[in-house]
Amino acid sequence: MQAFLEYVVTTLVDFPNEVEVLRIPRENGILFELRLRSSDIGKVVGKQGQTIAAIRTIANAAAGQPGVRIDVEIVE
Repeated sequence: MQAFLEYVVTTLVDFPNEVEVLRIPRENGILFELRLRSSDIGKVVGKQGQTIAAIRTIANAAAGQPGVRIDVEIVE
């Protein structure tokens, strides 16, 4: 999942070398923190948050296990 998120986000931004995806385990699932340049945040969020919503939906669908929650957050 981490490699998938890195691939998707790096294709969207202007500075792909500065993208970091951190995996943080939680009780009920996994949190992925996307760290990227502040000028690239808008590209990942998209209009009205549609792009990041789609990324989150795909990540949760790919988890494939009931009760496992995948969260994706953007951190500056």
